[in-house]
Amino acid sequence: MSQEMLIVDGLQYSNWSREIFEQMHEGGVDAVHATLAYHETTRDTLSRFGEWNRRFEAHHDLIMPVREPADIQRAREAGKVGILLGAQNCSPIEDDIDMVAVMRDLGLLIMQLTYNNQSLLACGCYEAEDSGITRFGRQVIREMNRVGMVIDMSHSAERSTLEAVELSERPVIISHANPSSFYPAKRNKSDRVLSAIAESGGLLGFSVYPFHLKDGADCTLEMFCDMVARTVDLMGIEHVGIGTDLCQAQPTSVLEWMRNGRWSKTMDYGEGSQANAGWPRPLPWLRDNRDFPRLIEGLRRRGFDDAAVARIMGRNWVDVLERAATPR
Repeated sequence: MSQEMLIVDGLQYSNWSREIFEQMHEGGVDAVHATLAYHETTRDTLSRFGEWNRRFEAHHDLIMPVREPADIQRAREAGKVGILLGAQNCSPIEDDIDMVAVMRDLGLLIMQLTYNNQSLLACGCYEAEDSGITRFGRQVIREMNRVGMVIDMSHSAERSTLEAVELSERPVIISHANPSSFYPAKRNKSDRVLSAIAESGGLLGFSVYPFHLKDGADCTLEMFCDMVARTVDLMGIEHVGIGTDLCQAQPTSVLEWMRNGRWSKTMDYGEGSQANAGWPRPLPWLRDNRDFPRLIEGLRRRGFDDAAVARIMGRNWVDVLERAATPR
C-alpha cells in the first residue's frame, strides 16, 4: 500500500471479496465508506453488521472496522484498509428514535435521511414535491448530532437538504454526487446546496458513477478534474473529497434492490430512461480501486499542488468525520 498520500473513498457498495480488498491495497486506499444498508429494516441491518463482522474475521490481515475517526490512522499504520459503515436510507432506525444511538454504538457512522423517495425523515430527489424535513426528521437530526452520526443528503431533494443544513448543529455531507452545473442529473446538487454544505463545514464527495457525469462513461479524466477545480472555486478546498460510488462485481439484482427495494413491482429507472436499466460501463480511468493513482495524477496535471490533492483524496474526509462523527 502506498504511504505517500492518505486516500479515503467516501462511498462504495461492492460485492465484497478478498480480491476487492487486495485491489484496495494495490491502489493505496486507506479507508472506504461502505454501504451497509439501502432499504433494510432494523433486524435486516443487524444481519448486515453480522456479515461485516465475518469479513473482518476472515480478512483481518487486509481490513479493519472504523468505529471512530482516529481508526482511519490506526488502519493506515497497521497497513490495513479501514472500513466505515453507513446507511443510504433511514430504514435501519424504522420509526424508533432510540435506534439512532443503538446503530451508532454498533458502528454506523453515516446515515442518509432519504434514498430517492420520501422517507419518514425527509424528501428524496425523485419526488415531484419536496416536503422538507418532517417532525420526526427534526428529532432524528438532533439525535444524530448528539451521538456523532454524520448526516448524509446524497439522495435527498433540494429543500430537504437545505433544511437539514439549517437544523443540524454539526457538518452535513453529500458523500457521493456531483454539481448539477456539470451534469443536470436529479441526483446532482445545485450551487445553492453546495454552498450551504460548505458553510455547514461539510463536504461533497465527487462521484465517478457514469450516470452522474457529463458524457457518461465517456467522461474524460480531464473533464472530471475540471469539474473538481470549478467546485473548489465555489466551496473551498476544505470541503471536497472523493465518493466514487463504485459498485464492483454486483449483479443486476442488486441494482434492482437499490432502486426498487420493496416498494415497487416494476423497475424504477430513476431518470426515466430504460437505457439506465443496467449497470453502466465503467470509466476507463477509474475501473476499480487500483486506479486511484490515475486520479491523483489527473488532479496534479490540472494544477492542484500536493497539499490540495492530499485534501481532496482523503484529509478532508478525516477532518469532517472528526467534527461530525465524534459523540458528544
